[in-house]
Amino acid sequence: FSFFPQETVSGESEEESSGVNLMEFSDEILLHILSYVPCTDLVLNVRRTCRKLATLCLDKSLTHTVVLQKDYKVNKDKVKQLMRDIGKEIYQLNMAGCYWLPSSTIDHVTRCKNLIKLNLSGCYITSLRLSKMLSTLQHLRSLAIDVNPGFDASQLSSECKATLSRVSELKQTLYTPSYGVVPCCTSLEKLLLYFEILDCSREGFMLSGQLMVGESNVPHYQNLRVFYARLAPGYVNQEVVRLYLAVLSDRTPENLHAFLISAPGSFAETGATKNLLDSMARNVRLDALQLPKAWINGSGLLQHLKFNNPFYFSFSRCTLSGGHLIQRVINGVKDLKSLTSLNLSGCVHCLAPESLFRKAEDDIDSSILESLVVSCCNLRHLNLSAAHHHSSESIGNHLCQLLCRLKHLLSLALPVCSITDVAANVEKPPTASNLVPQTFGKKVRIGIQTYPRNLADQANQKIESSVFWALMGSLQFLETLEIIGSSFSSAMPRNEPAIWNSLPPCVRAQSVGDSEVAAISQLTYLQSLTLAQLPNILTGSGLINIGLQCQHLRTLSLANLGMMGKVVYMSALMDMLKHCKCLRDLRLEQPYFCAGAQFFQALSHCSSLQRLCIVSRSGTLQSDAVMSFMANCLEVIMCHMFMGESLTVCKNLQQSIVRSFQADRPALNVVIFPLLHEDLTEVIRNVPMRHLDEITLFKSRVAEEPPNLWW
Repeated sequence: FSFFPQETVSGESEEESSGVNLMEFSDEILLHILSYVPCTDLVLNVRRTCRKLATLCLDKSLTHTVVLQKDYKVNKDKVKQLMRDIGKEIYQLNMAGCYWLPSSTIDHVTRCKNLIKLNLSGCYITSLRLSKMLSTLQHLRSLAIDVNPGFDASQLSSECKATLSRVSELKQTLYTPSYGVVPCCTSLEKLLLYFEILDCSREGFMLSGQLMVGESNVPHYQNLRVFYARLAPGYVNQEVVRLYLAVLSDRTPENLHAFLISAPGSFAETGATKNLLDSMARNVRLDALQLPKAWINGSGLLQHLKFNNPFYFSFSRCTLSGGHLIQRVINGVKDLKSLTSLNLSGCVHCLAPESLFRKAEDDIDSSILESLVVSCCNLRHLNLSAAHHHSSESIGNHLCQLLCRLKHLLSLALPVCSITDVAANVEKPPTASNLVPQTFGKKVRIGIQTYPRNLADQANQKIESSVFWALMGSLQFLETLEIIGSSFSSAMPRNEPAIWNSLPPCVRAQSVGDSEVAAISQLTYLQSLTLAQLPNILTGSGLINIGLQCQHLRTLSLANLGMMGKVVYMSALMDMLKHCKCLRDLRLEQPYFCAGAQFFQALSHCSSLQRLCIVSRSGTLQSDAVMSFMANCLEVIMCHMFMGESLTVCKNLQQSIVRSFQADRPALNVVIFPLLHEDLTEVIRNVPMRHLDEITLFKSRVAEEPPNLWW
C-alpha cells in the first residue's frame, strides 16, 4: 500500500527522509484517505501492515457500507474471507453487476446478520438460494435482485417471506414473465422494475406475457411512494408491465409522489392505464413524472395532474409543444425551483409555440427556452438531444446564450445543430462538398476538399465570440457533456441487426468541427464526454486540447466524426489518449477504423482503462496488437470489438484473450464478432447487462433516470 511507510535500505522510511510521515496524521485524516481504498484491500491487505491501520481499517465508517460493484479484482475467496472478518459489521452491501462471481458466493452473505440494504442486481441467484439467504436477514429493508427463467416463488420459505414482508424498497430486474418477490413485499414504499424479457427464448420459441402458474398473487401497493418501470424493446415486456399496473389502476396509493415509466417505441394507452392516470390526477400530487409518449401525446393529462415540489420530469420522445410545456408545466406548477433534472430528448417541438404546422427543423422560439431557464433556475441535468433546435438570428437569443444562465448544471445533452453560430452559417453557406450524404455507398466520388492552409490555425482559434465557447466557459462545474447529431443512429441497435447506412447530418451542423471540440477543453471537471456525428472534424485537433485540460475525464465516447470514409482524427486521438490517465471507459464507433499497433500503443498510456468497445463497419484489427495491449493494460476487464473481420479471425482472437488473461482477471468479458454477422443479436444477449447498458449500446444517458433513484 504505497501511501504508507515502507522501509528503505538505510532503515529510514521514505516519508521520514522527506520529513512527512502519514502515520502522524490524525485519525480523521487517515480515515478519509482510507475511504478511497476498496474495502477488500482494506480488510484483507492494508490492515495487516501495522497496529494503527489494523484498528482504523475496521472503523465503522469504513465497514458500515461495503461496495463490491465494479471491484473487478474481487473473487469468491476474497468475498468469503471478507464476510468472515467483518460480516457482522456490514449494514449495506452492494454487489451489483458482479456477474463473474459464482452463485455459491451468495451463501456467504448470510454472515451479514445486520444487513439493512442489499444489492444483488446482475448476480445470478436461484429461488432456493434466495430463500436460504433472506431467511437469515431479519433486518433487511432494501433489496435488489434479478428474476431469471426458472424462478419459482413457491420455493420461498416462510422465514424468507417474513423478511420480504418488512422490505420497503425493492429493485427487480425481470428476465422472465413473473411477479418475482413483489407479492411477498407487503410494506413496499419504493418499487423499481426493469423489464429485460426477450420475445423469443434461446430455443426460438415465442414467449408469452402471461405470468406462470402459481403467480396470481396480487402485489401490495397501498404504501407505495415511488413506482418506476423501465422497459427494454419487445412486446412481452409491455404485456407484463400492464399486469403490474393493473393493481395500481384499481386503487392509487395516496402517498404516491413519483410515477415513472420508460418505454421505447409505441406503448399504447389502454382503458386500465387511462383509469390509473385519471385516478392519479384526482388523488395524488407528484414530485417526479415520466410516461410513454402515447400516454401524453394529444391528451390533456398534464393539465389535470397536480405537482408538489417536482425534482424530475421526462417527456422524452413526446410531441409536446413549447406552448403546452409553458401552459401546463411551467405555469401550471407554482414553483419549479425544486426541479433538478429535465429530459426533453426527442421532443422535436418542445421549444416551439405549436407543433401542428411546424417543421422539425424550423427555428425555435427563444422566449419559450428563456421561460424554461428562468423558471427552472436550479437545473442540474438537462437533455435536449435528438431534435433540431435551431436558433434564429436574433442577437442574445441563441440557445447557448440562454443556457449560460443555468450555473448549476452538472450534465448536459445537446444536438450538434444547436451549438452552431447562426451568423457563421449565414455568412458561409455549406459548400457542395460538405453536403455529400454521409453514407457508405461507392456511388459518389468526393473530390479533394479545400482545407485551410494551416489546419492548426482553425483548431487553435479560441473564437471567444462563439456562443458555444461562451457556454462552455460559463458551465464551470459540468461533469457530463453529450453533443449528438440530431439524425445520428448507432450501427448497433438493440435486438436488431446492425444498421448499414446512417442518415446525413443536419445542414445546420455542417460547420461544427475542431474549434467547437476545442471549446470543450474549458470544462476542468469534465468526467464523461460523448461526441457523435460532428461532420466538420478535419484533424480532430480539439481532442488534444481536451486530453491536456480535462484531467478528470473517465468516460469517452466518439462516433462518426468527420468524413465517413476515413478516420481523419486518428492522429489527434492517439495524441489525446497519451494524456488521459484517468480514462476508464472508451467507446469508438467509426466506419473503416483501423485498430492497429499505433492505436493500441497510444491507448496503453491510459493506465486506468477498464472497458473498451469499438464498433466499426469495414473496420480492421491487428490481433498481435490487441494481445500486446491486453498484456500491458492490466486493469482492462472488458474488450468488445465489432468490426469487419471474418468470423474465424474474431473467434481466434477472442479465445486467445480469454485463455491468456481470464485466470488473473476474474471479471474479464471479451466479445469480438463481425458487426454485420446475422448472429450478432444472439451474441449481444450474452453480454452482462452492466456492460451492455453502460457502454456497449449507444444512447443518451443525461437525465435518463431521476438522480439518486437507487442507493
